[in-house]
Amino acid sequence: MFTTHTKEFTLPYGKTLVRFKLLEKNVMGTLLPKKVSPSKNEHTLIINALNSPIESPLLSDIVSPKSKVALITSDVTRVVPSHKLIPPIIQQLRLAGVKRENISIIFALGVHRKHTPDEQKRLLSKNIYGQYRVIDHSIEDCLDMGKTKNGIPVQIFRPVAEADIRVCIGNIEPHYFAGYTGGAKSIMPGVSSRESVSFTHKLMLLPGSIAGKLEGNPTREAIEEVGEAVGINFILNVILNSKKQIVGVVAGDRIAAHRKGCSYADECFKVPIKQQADVVIVSPGGYPKDISVYQAQKALENAKYAVRERGTIILVAECIEGFGDKIFEQWMLEATSFMEPVERLKKEFILGGHKAAAIGMLLEKIKVIMVSSLSDKKVKELFFTPAKSVDEAISMSLQEYGQDASFLIIPFGGITLPSLD
Repeated sequence: MFTTHTKEFTLPYGKTLVRFKLLEKNVMGTLLPKKVSPSKNEHTLIINALNSPIESPLLSDIVSPKSKVALITSDVTRVVPSHKLIPPIIQQLRLAGVKRENISIIFALGVHRKHTPDEQKRLLSKNIYGQYRVIDHSIEDCLDMGKTKNGIPVQIFRPVAEADIRVCIGNIEPHYFAGYTGGAKSIMPGVSSRESVSFTHKLMLLPGSIAGKLEGNPTREAIEEVGEAVGINFILNVILNSKKQIVGVVAGDRIAAHRKGCSYADECFKVPIKQQADVVIVSPGGYPKDISVYQAQKALENAKYAVRERGTIILVAECIEGFGDKIFEQWMLEATSFMEPVERLKKEFILGGHKAAAIGMLLEKIKVIMVSSLSDKKVKELFFTPAKSVDEAISMSLQEYGQDASFLIIPFGGITLPSLD
């Protein structure tokens, strides 16, 4: 007698987990980043990187006692462990004679919302917050630093532009059109004006602006042009595993160190697949990667490489802060079809609208069912199909593709990049 077995799966969802079941016959596999554990104590990894910078002098040899130093780190929508990275940097700066009042910690918001004081405090260690100048980037207070050789306006947050030394702190993981995060991305879009960010982000429409690609990627090249124009003196970037543990650290030159980190990230995050599935069930990886649709959309961009054309992605993302961007939400509300934002963006590039266009380009080939905290009305405004649970979404997919439909599961879609053999 033929029997079928059911398997239970869990996915990160906000700060909790969701569970669902699938018949084994339907499951092609679970795509996970490489299981990498820290080779040493996290603090040791950081110190070793700072003491052995790549193609760069030591940070302590770059600064002088009179230097005004800007430490640029990521905001609450990122998983960068600033509380672990900033104290050893400050220790080196202080040992080199840099005065406390000359050190600023700047959160690179890009076009994201500002932090609450409690969020700033949570992102930094107790010994840092309140002891040093801590400020959010403002797109309204940028200095014009000219243009790159390719005509990109370089308009940078005043405290960064006026600093003598700029240290960029971040993490390295796949990015759907910049290739990878990290490096000069702390500057562009991190602490740039809306005009500068818009100018660079419109390059996402060009061939080559895809996840995992650095050389020949017009967006990444533009980001690094801006970084060169502004002047990045040192970077400290980390690679995190799915448990948000530091498994790799690179420090030093903005290009050489970043490339070394990306090479390691490739090993961690690129996952080979032999065949695309009818349906991919993906979670961005829980909070903060699913804090809003604006952030969760990145998991869709990675998941699309694992699903066949005319297949379905089941996006499991809490999105507790809703759409996450007013312009993005406005464009979705005003659109009468999912392709309308794409055509609109080609005529006039507006930041925030680029997310609506990215969704439109995806929906041209792939259907999306969404399991979230959003109302059905909000989900439909995204041109997605709402489902109350993952099990309901699976049932809908089986009805569409048949009882033998194939499924791939991606629990950490923000850092998992499927690569078709």
